[in-house]
Amino acid sequence: MKRVRWVVGIVIFGLVVSGVTAFPLLHELRILEGMCDQDSELGKWIHRVTIGLEDTYAAYPFIGYGTDWLAFGHLVIAMFFVLPWRDPVRYEGVLWVGVWASLLVIPLALICGPIRGIPFGWRLIDCSFGLLCLIPLGLALKWIGGMRELTR
Repeated sequence: MKRVRWVVGIVIFGLVVSGVTAFPLLHELRILEGMCDQDSELGKWIHRVTIGLEDTYAAYPFIGYGTDWLAFGHLVIAMFFVLPWRDPVRYEGVLWVGVWASLLVIPLALICGPIRGIPFGWRLIDCSFGLLCLIPLGLALKWIGGMRELTR
């Protein structure tokens, strides 16, 4: 039970961090921009995104409301993982939804990324979040299977 709670807690923590950090995007981008080598491809991309967000927020501040909802969505999804954290065997299905959501990050990034002009390397970073989440979810599901066998 402890191991399952630990790895599900990692998923919850990741979702909460992703959610909380989606609120102050422009502030974070300005910090990141200051940390990047402006002549590198990454630095140029971060600068472009920062300028795009500054211009968008200046002309259309309501667009930021969309990322507020994105942040809120991450926090709500994190709350669903509290169920398997509390009772892993009973709420195993929530973990399977997490597995499918993690896998579906890949086609989303690879299909929508080019449409939105996201560089390929950045799309791979997005894909990696889905793949990395599979590790704790897979471990939890494996250990839940063992727990189920013990209760038979």
